[in-house]
Amino acid sequence: MGSFPAPFPLLLASGDPHLGPDAAALHLLAIETGYDSLPWPLTPSLPRRPASLLSFLLAHPARGPVLARRPEARGCRRNARLGGGALCVCVLLASIPTPQTPLLRASLPPLHPASVGHPITGQQDAFRAFHPDLKFVGKFLKPLLIGELAPEEPSQDHGKNSKIIEDFRALKKTAEDMNLFKTNHVFFLLLLAHIIALESIAWFTVFYFGNGWIPTLITAFVLATSQAQAGWLQHDYGHLSVYRKPKWNHLVHKFVIGHLKGASANWWNHRHFQHHAKPNIFHKDPDVNMLHVFVLGEWQPIEYGKKKLKYLPYNHQHEYFFLIGPPLLIPMYFQYQIIMTMIVHKNWVDLAWAISYYIRFFVTYIPFYGILGALLFLNFIRFLESHWFVWVTQMNHIVMEIDQEAYRDWFSSQLTATCNVEQSFFNDWFSGHLNFQIEHHLFPTMPRHNLHKIAPLVKSLCAKHGIEYQEKPLLRALLDIIRSLRKSGKLWLDAYLHK
Repeated sequence: MGSFPAPFPLLLASGDPHLGPDAAALHLLAIETGYDSLPWPLTPSLPRRPASLLSFLLAHPARGPVLARRPEARGCRRNARLGGGALCVCVLLASIPTPQTPLLRASLPPLHPASVGHPITGQQDAFRAFHPDLKFVGKFLKPLLIGELAPEEPSQDHGKNSKIIEDFRALKKTAEDMNLFKTNHVFFLLLLAHIIALESIAWFTVFYFGNGWIPTLITAFVLATSQAQAGWLQHDYGHLSVYRKPKWNHLVHKFVIGHLKGASANWWNHRHFQHHAKPNIFHKDPDVNMLHVFVLGEWQPIEYGKKKLKYLPYNHQHEYFFLIGPPLLIPMYFQYQIIMTMIVHKNWVDLAWAISYYIRFFVTYIPFYGILGALLFLNFIRFLESHWFVWVTQMNHIVMEIDQEAYRDWFSSQLTATCNVEQSFFNDWFSGHLNFQIEHHLFPTMPRHNLHKIAPLVKSLCAKHGIEYQEKPLLRALLDIIRSLRKSGKLWLDAYLHK
């Protein structure tokens, strides 16, 4: 095939109803094929009909101009006419950086471009990490145009270490041979049972002892614990790490995150898979988008300082973190964002699941506290849960390198952005096994009860290639969050005053 203009990535838009019209799938397609994530303003408003997808893109040149089409490709029609098969359109998006990986020749098997072919294709590992059943997902990718950048075109693979890539794939094969991707279903049933038991204990406490201050506080802490544990459990199903069939993972995921927590599976998937694909990368990982409230890492505070940006006194961010970080993330920001996302993007199934949670909660606790009291009680539970969630999720990432895209290989990019916390029964339970964050990021579909088994092999691979494998005690990991914020704040102040 001919070469494509080097400064622009190739987005493959499918007319398949399982992929093309779905914003999250299209977004992930852009990531997994090796291109940086689609801008969010483009994806939510994608039309439902494949035929109108092209019209939408043509009508929005500011967001994604169609710069080239290849009607000679298999499955295409001249003027992008939709024939009996799926629509196959090559869209060159000027707003997205250069491809990170070559595409494959059309003569190769019609699998995902990141799933087969080149030995030094960095995004191949990302694709395999996200999809446990390559044969299944390959079925939806047949209509896509598959090509290859000409050898003379610039590539961003030059920063990837081929030996590390080769060794990591050997490690992945070893994990498969050790059956580390095989689920112990009793383990996850016990997790679900203990969440339901906590909910029952909470109700029994206020039912038997009344709605006084002490029973209410005990009930709130028990319910916050159940919410935190349900958060870790939905994370397992969201990563397709429990059942072999994705549809069962998706179904139970909606039940756990929707009915047990009142949140949205689609919202979580959209955010969380961006984070996994590009951890700690500004403008790509939503978890480091702090909306000007905090500056993170070393690059961002210096840039803010040089530009004299002072939305808040960032040199004190390690102090006001206690006031607006853990207390407010879930009860204010996430709760509002989740509800608005479901309504704006018409995620009616997710909304129905979330409503079922609120109905269950208020039917249970309005008899004890009244309508206003139950509403305040719910937000107090969210307040408690938010502390738990923020401290656990930030201890693995916020203390690591946070920078712009460096185009590393999969293994190196995850180790640069992730650290572990020492194993213990409490740490495993308290963090939902996210104390093995390194292993989880390398193998997101691996059931969490097996992460500790692969950890020694990951350490060995790090030692072989001179890559730091960070593991620390829980208390130190929590304190490092504050140290990191203080350090970034000082960098901002120095740049603000002197640069």
